[in-house]
Amino acid sequence: MTDATTMQPQSERTSTDALLEVQGLEGWYGESHVLHGIEFHVREGEVVTLLGRNGAGKTTTIKAIMGLLDKRRGSVKLAGKETIALQARHIARMGIAICPEERGIFSSLSVEENLHLPPKLAEGGLSTERIFELFPNLKERRRSQGTKLSGGEQQMLAIARILRTGSKFLLLDEPTEGLAPVIVQQIGRTIQALKEAGFTIVLVEQNFRFAASVADRHYVVEQGRVVDMIPNHALDANIDKLHAYLGV
Repeated sequence: MTDATTMQPQSERTSTDALLEVQGLEGWYGESHVLHGIEFHVREGEVVTLLGRNGAGKTTTIKAIMGLLDKRRGSVKLAGKETIALQARHIARMGIAICPEERGIFSSLSVEENLHLPPKLAEGGLSTERIFELFPNLKERRRSQGTKLSGGEQQMLAIARILRTGSKFLLLDEPTEGLAPVIVQQIGRTIQALKEAGFTIVLVEQNFRFAASVADRHYVVEQGRVVDMIPNHALDANIDKLHAYLGV
């Protein structure tokens, strides 16, 4: 397989203004070696996607960035500071938050109680009022228990919860998985609004049509490596190659 660094121009391999810079990232679940030298960067205010088939290593990559793997090595710099030796709680305090695919909604708590569970990590978190503007469904269901929420409402709540913490760098894992088109559109509008508000986002996705509607750039992950980078404006010119990567 061609190494990703031979496929990208120098300007795309590194960036002096990168908010996140990942180089040679390897990761393990127990004895299983899953990541094999992941490399990419994200500039402040960008929305960047990790695209790839199931099992490619996309979710593992964002868990490794957060320090949530059994073992990792390489380099993960956030705002120029090396984080590879830090524990997850220390990384979170640097202003980065992950929204996992499993959502983690507490079924016995109301929407409002779920929303206020995570601790405040930094100044600048969104107010409850602003969150309800972004997710009017949650305002209507603010007193409903987690068990009574639809899958789309649970996903909205999972995203909304990390917006209160003050984190300005978000890692979103498959936020549209299994959701109705109308909810996917609403989540897309929310991501655009967050970008306009200055948030930086790494989005794990399989739905490249959704990814194309919100992202600036796309990194393709295969077998624990980044094998290509496609700017959003060049998607049409690379559509056949992208279909081959994703098997669609």
